[in-house]
Amino acid sequence: MNSLEVDVRKNRRARKWSRKELLKRVVWAIASVFFKLSPRPFWSWRQWILRRFGAKVGQDVHIYPSVRITIPWNLSLGDGCAIGDRAILYALGPITIGSRATVSQGAHLCAGSHDWRDQRMPLTKPPITIGNDCWIAADAFIGPGVSIGKATIVGARAVVMRNQPDNVIVVGNPATVVKARTLNDDT
Repeated sequence: MNSLEVDVRKNRRARKWSRKELLKRVVWAIASVFFKLSPRPFWSWRQWILRRFGAKVGQDVHIYPSVRITIPWNLSLGDGCAIGDRAILYALGPITIGSRATVSQGAHLCAGSHDWRDQRMPLTKPPITIGNDCWIAADAFIGPGVSIGKATIVGARAVVMRNQPDNVIVVGNPATVVKARTLNDDT
């Protein structure tokens, strides 16, 4: 049997961020206090803060004050999207959320990982894309490098580690397609 021993010192000594990136993250950590302490209906205030830090924020975006955003300059939010209470947007890599999409409470979008084959465990920053009209339900996890097709629903607590097509409903761990998404006609 092959036994592996990882030298964690190589990881701890590896430089993961430039000085400029570290400074930006420190300034965001301070400014994010004003984001977190803002009253719930102050949507425009939080949009303004995110835009000051380089996020692309569409019109009529509802983002709750308890949302945790790691790196806002890697974030793009389409018109009319909503990000619910306690959602985590771990935006080491780009996260794009389409128009009219909803990311529900406690959902976690993780656009970062490590190359586990390298002793230094360097960061990887694959993008996440959530299509227009999607719903990422409560406590779902979307892994690094995943694209969710337009109008797709990711069920509560689902774990999505692979790309998903348009207009489907996925549930479970690992997430699998359970049926097509259809909409009733407005009458």
